Amino acid sequence: MFEFLGNKMRDESGKLDSKQGFFCGLGAGVAEAVVVVCPMETIKVKFIHDQTSANPKYRGFFHGVREIIRSQGLKGTYQGLTATVLKQGSNQAIRFYVMTSLRNWYKGDDPNKAINPLITGLFGAIAGAASVFGNTPLDVIKTRMQGLEAHKYKSTVDCAVKILKHEGPLAFYKGTVPRLGRVCMDVAIVFIIYEEVVKLLNLVWKTD
Repeated sequence: MFEFLGNKMRDESGKLDSKQGFFCGLGAGVAEAVVVVCPMETIKVKFIHDQTSANPKYRGFFHGVREIIRSQGLKGTYQGLTATVLKQGSNQAIRFYVMTSLRNWYKGDDPNKAINPLITGLFGAIAGAASVFGNTPLDVIKTRMQGLEAHKYKSTVDCAVKILKHEGPLAFYKGTVPRLGRVCMDVAIVFIIYEEVVKLLNLVWKTD
């Protein structure tokens, strides 16, 4: 999705500036949230909360998914969609903005300059760290909206207001340190693989 949108915005030399990278990342994040992330995250969070409850009711993955759909319908797998779109959209917007900025800085006036995979990994880790600090509050809200106690909240805004009122502003940054370690490594690896796959695709199918 990022490449699809990027190909619509690149200039004659094939360059994408940081602002365009931000909006392409935003579009990719929103698409990712709707098609993949929201249903999978909702199921994951429900499973985690169920397994840590006193009386777990899901006997396995397929049984759990069946029970969620039977009792709540398909919309039961799409709880917290607004929060997920906000979280995932901002996530990828920040990551691709930082990544595009760092790539353009590194390449300077030579758009064809090759980037070592280790440098790509370092840039990816920086982009991952930026996204953690930028959208952990949205991740906290998303998780609350998808859990088994999601019924406590009337909407995404109501969830945010209740967290702020009852737990204080620091509650929006719960889990930042463990998330930071995971996300930095995750994004670094993803961008290395992403760059190498694009290089391979360009040999048989021009993507840029």
